[in-house]
Amino acid sequence: MLYLFTDFGWSGPYVGEMKAVLAREAPVARLIDLMHDAPAFNPVASAYLLAALSRRFVAGDICLGVVDPGVGDETRRVLIVEADGVYFVGPDNGLFALLAQRAGQVRCHEVSWRPQILSASFHGRDVFAPVAASLQSGRSIDAHSIPVDSLIGFDYPDQLAEVIYVDHYGNAVTGLRADHYPGQAGLSFNGHRYPHAETFSKVAPGEIFWYGNSMGLIEIAVNQGSACELLALSVGSKFVMED
Repeated sequence: MLYLFTDFGWSGPYVGEMKAVLAREAPVARLIDLMHDAPAFNPVASAYLLAALSRRFVAGDICLGVVDPGVGDETRRVLIVEADGVYFVGPDNGLFALLAQRAGQVRCHEVSWRPQILSASFHGRDVFAPVAASLQSGRSIDAHSIPVDSLIGFDYPDQLAEVIYVDHYGNAVTGLRADHYPGQAGLSFNGHRYPHAETFSKVAPGEIFWYGNSMGLIEIAVNQGSACELLALSVGSKFVMED
């Protein structure tokens, strides 16, 4: 499968134009819109989100990841990262740093190929999509190996006690892996401590709690309410986990 992970949003032409390139150059690919509302202009938060989501990918899958506020910067490298048999294509801006750190086997390549016609602002369509299509179709790509530890963000901490994504319901996904924290731990934000619960049905409506979500990340939630509205949370909000 060929997954798409972007901050393009669900409106406008950008996703469609990129998928048109993939459909034309890799017509047998199964395209999966993983998400197009990744944290906008924020490859750091997106790195923690993508690392969690990619746990369900299998060897041979390809992920085209585009969260690229530095598009047009000639020093920004185009990457192919192979992590435990899964291929990631996108910019060298930290987006793939966490998954590269956590992989058992990882190889990185910088792509030197560029199309004859290259826009200044849409490398997702003009560069990353054709590279992903070439991978899917088995065509050769002009690229060379680079050290894994040369990736931007390779020194990111494994855990990030910040909100990295806000979903449709107002739940706040964080950069902490839930299996690193016991159920008796409390989550402290703005001087208030919130308890752990297994899931929404275990607390009363309107109650604030934290739990390990389906991605394996700690999530701050409210049963039948919006944690982000009640606590004024947003991407980048910091908190503390306490024993």
